[in-house]
Amino acid sequence: MVTYSGGVDEVFRALADPTRRSLLDELYRQDGQTLSALEQRLPMTRFGVMKHLKVLERAGLVVTKRRGREKLHFLNTVPIRLVHDRWVSKYAEPWAATLSGLKTQLEEETTMNAPTTQSGKRPWTAAPGEKVFEIYIKASAERVWDAITDDQTRRKYWFGVGVTSDWTPGSRVESVHPGAGIAIGEGENLEVDPPRRLVQSFRALWSDDVKAEGTSRVTWEIEPVADSCRVTVTHDQLRADANSELYGGWPMILSGLKTLLETGETLTTPGSLRYSQAQPA
Repeated sequence: MVTYSGGVDEVFRALADPTRRSLLDELYRQDGQTLSALEQRLPMTRFGVMKHLKVLERAGLVVTKRRGREKLHFLNTVPIRLVHDRWVSKYAEPWAATLSGLKTQLEEETTMNAPTTQSGKRPWTAAPGEKVFEIYIKASAERVWDAITDDQTRRKYWFGVGVTSDWTPGSRVESVHPGAGIAIGEGENLEVDPPRRLVQSFRALWSDDVKAEGTSRVTWEIEPVADSCRVTVTHDQLRADANSELYGGWPMILSGLKTLLETGETLTTPGSLRYSQAQPA
């Protein structure tokens, strides 16, 4: 059975408050903000903003990272993905994804002429640069590490995509979908510290659009917590206005990793459906 860190109740409680939803909207528009920056965007005291952020952190919807003396807040969409996976069946998923995509497309078409924000971005555009995703998995650090680095295990939760590397600093990393015959990504192992930390450069290869994005960086951090682990993925060094395809799949990947390690089952997601019928090129 899949465990839900913080509890589903915590997620719904956090989302029930309009102020907390506004904070998540602000982080969606510009991720990695300080408390002072968020305070300026809401009509309340600094203490009030802090209290709401604490609720969001307990629910896992906000993750914090230190940058020197500053504490940055990042939107973590993984708990929302877990709630989705709990109640949306694999049969309903294609319909839900299609209708959601249609809604987004129609709404974006109506806002193309909307006034831009002070930063020059439209209100619905997520700010790139650095993305942080966090999830708790009831498994040892060694099992999590093996699932990340083992080719056959990785295919079960990474949309069928395998990985090859000798997992030493400076070594090459290649990701290929064997069923589709598609090169998905390539990079280099920058830091390898099993079973705690893995830092890699990453260049996406699955389309001309993502190839044009260049090289970014992915950091895996695995922190044991009693009989579980907190797994944090930081995807940074993204260019300004980076294609969301580069980082949009992380909630599905981490949800699939959690499901596999806790139940032994695979999780159906839009990513897995995309390649489920793939044939070799």
